[in-house]
Amino acid sequence: MSPAALRPWIAGAALVALGLVAPALFSDFYLGSIITQALWLGIAASSLIFLAAYGGWVSLGQTGLYGISGFTMANLVLADGGSSVAWNPWLAVIAAMAVTVVVGLLLGAVSSRSEGIYFLMLTLAFSVIVTLFFEKVTSLSGFGGLNNVDRPDLIGNPVQEPTRLYYVALVCALLVYLLIRYVTRKPFGIAFAGVRDNPTRMRALGFNVALHRTLAFGFGAFIASIAGVLAVWWNSSISPGAIEIDTVIDLLVIAVIGGLYRIEGAWIGAFVYVILDNATRQIDLIGARFNTFIGLVFLLIVVVSPGGLAGIFESARSFARRARGRSIDETAVGGTGT
Repeated sequence: MSPAALRPWIAGAALVALGLVAPALFSDFYLGSIITQALWLGIAASSLIFLAAYGGWVSLGQTGLYGISGFTMANLVLADGGSSVAWNPWLAVIAAMAVTVVVGLLLGAVSSRSEGIYFLMLTLAFSVIVTLFFEKVTSLSGFGGLNNVDRPDLIGNPVQEPTRLYYVALVCALLVYLLIRYVTRKPFGIAFAGVRDNPTRMRALGFNVALHRTLAFGFGAFIASIAGVLAVWWNSSISPGAIEIDTVIDLLVIAVIGGLYRIEGAWIGAFVYVILDNATRQIDLIGARFNTFIGLVFLLIVVVSPGGLAGIFESARSFARRARGRSIDETAVGGTGT
């Protein structure tokens, strides 16, 4: 394997190693309130980026999907304000993911024949409907949300022992990243990219475009369901306010800041978003106007690098390679002249 091909693997191994020793490097507050939150937000954003990068779809329905996952799980275990069901937390997780995937497949089947702004509006309407549903059906969402949600013993209490949930979120983020990479390199993922680039040609070749899109949306729903479960474990609660329109926009901002067409951009954007959110709370001028501030950051990144922060890194590497190439050419020309 060439040195250039080894670099991503070396960088990935270094990040994993850093993640493993993070509890020894950071305080419990930073570990639980920033890093763990960024990890599960990155998983949610990766479900959006998967559809955008490989399907050409910008979905605003991922927040609604992880909300369904969170509410389903919270209603199937012991929780204040929830149903009287008291399943084993791990069974509730499996059921929540299954319900979310089914809903995702149904939404994918409905929206698979739409494009562009029509797809965007369909998925946005879905997220709004999910929020309104849980606001009105208080038997499933409580009057103040579902609180003190029961967690598996493996997770414990994230406030008192943040390391447990951190490692679970880290493993989930790593597995999600590897799974997306694996799927996109298999025939299904390659065909999905073909559907993105030229659906008419793919139909002519005998591919069922609507089915590919529906299954891809179901896969995105599966990823979003993981984020929904982790979010409830992290918060110990869930309410309709956690999935309202502001959250939909925040998730899109995270994806665009990190890089809408690069999977790793999901976690880059999530870390930047969470760090800025926590850092600006102590600044009076910005803290109360964080949405305005992050909106300006969003616009700046879109103008400077449409590929997000991940795109800036790639552009910098390309610029450095071109600069080295020009330097070598000038040296060669100078040597020849001499």
